[in-house]
Amino acid sequence: MVNRTSTYPPQFQTFSLPNLSLDSNLIAPQYEEKSLANLPDSVCKLLDIPSLGIGPVGEEYLSPLGEDVERVVLVLVDALSLEHFHRWGEGTSPAWRKLVTKGGGVLSPLTSIAPSTTNAALTSLWTGQTPATHGILGFEVWLKQYNMVANLLFHRPSFFKGPHGSLEETGFDPEDFLSIPTLGSHLKSHGVESYVFQNRGILKSGLSRTFLADTNLEGISSPAELWINLRELLEDKPDQRLYAYAYWGLVDSFFHWYGTDDERPAAEFASFSADFERLFLNKLSPRARKNTVLILTADHGQVHTPHDPDRELKNHPLLVDMLTMLPSGENRCAYFYVKPGQKENVRAYIEEQWPGDFQVVDSAQALQAGLFGPPPHHPDAHNRVGDLLVMAKNDAYFWWADKDNHLLGRHGGLTAQEMIVPFLAVRLG
Repeated sequence: MVNRTSTYPPQFQTFSLPNLSLDSNLIAPQYEEKSLANLPDSVCKLLDIPSLGIGPVGEEYLSPLGEDVERVVLVLVDALSLEHFHRWGEGTSPAWRKLVTKGGGVLSPLTSIAPSTTNAALTSLWTGQTPATHGILGFEVWLKQYNMVANLLFHRPSFFKGPHGSLEETGFDPEDFLSIPTLGSHLKSHGVESYVFQNRGILKSGLSRTFLADTNLEGISSPAELWINLRELLEDKPDQRLYAYAYWGLVDSFFHWYGTDDERPAAEFASFSADFERLFLNKLSPRARKNTVLILTADHGQVHTPHDPDRELKNHPLLVDMLTMLPSGENRCAYFYVKPGQKENVRAYIEEQWPGDFQVVDSAQALQAGLFGPPPHHPDAHNRVGDLLVMAKNDAYFWWADKDNHLLGRHGGLTAQEMIVPFLAVRLG
């Protein structure tokens, strides 16, 4: 068993990018063998089919799982950082640790991608590519071809309110938006069926339609329904080569609403984990376990971000006046579009008003240095990341939306709490 108990492994903190110097408490994604974007090709390697994307995780992650794997189950708990996994695993949610301790396997850290946000991460998980290549570079992204800032999680213009305003009304087609192969189609072409378990409310959302071609969609509403349905899939198809992907998002929602130290997300993960053990693991037959690998991971973590009116851009008209439009991207990884000749003034304003809270770098430099992934890059990537990249440290953020700032937890940035997620993998039989 590989069991690295350090919450923030030193090898991640010392990793650097050429031509881009990051602050000491910011962590760059390790796209070479230690990132979320390496998981699709890891699934392919376990199932002994050709690679799809940038390559699998390192051998130390996969070799303990053995050979002749026929089925892979990947469970993604949105926002489950390695820090919270360790904390909860020692308290209210021990099922996962017990599984690895008894069954052998791997418990190791991975980095998320940049920006560390759900729509970018899930696109990487279903393409094997980084944000620089697939082009989903944040929660809100400037799409030049549509002349708008689009919310690429909910697939609507960023500032639209009310029931209308779907991106599809502009001619946007989510099923054609990505110009790269997706994992479901790749697996199907090599004789592996894919099954997707996620909340019914997002099962056929615009984002899901972007990358879930050639998969079997299974709607779920609770952890109990998830684990029973997943168990029945494995029991009903013991001889089928398959990939089962399960997404659970309520921990992330509770972090956003109540903060990262509240009892609600901890209780939710405890319930999720108890149902896993009671309804799935303890009831799975030897035949269903045979040649099956189970993986638990997350798309990113979160940081507690107390409300602070000083971080709302409406209270900084001088800064806004130096921009061609309001920022896009993430509250903690913001893309600033700057008026000609104002770059240094914007940088100076941020450093003076919020000393030590942000690192400001040239967006083109960050893109070329590989922060968002290695080449080849999406042809519009340079437009989508703006002129200046403003990365939050500690609990900092910017808020520019024309609505109440109600979030107590956020992600998207490069701190260890956001970037380091667990990779737990075990062979069930």
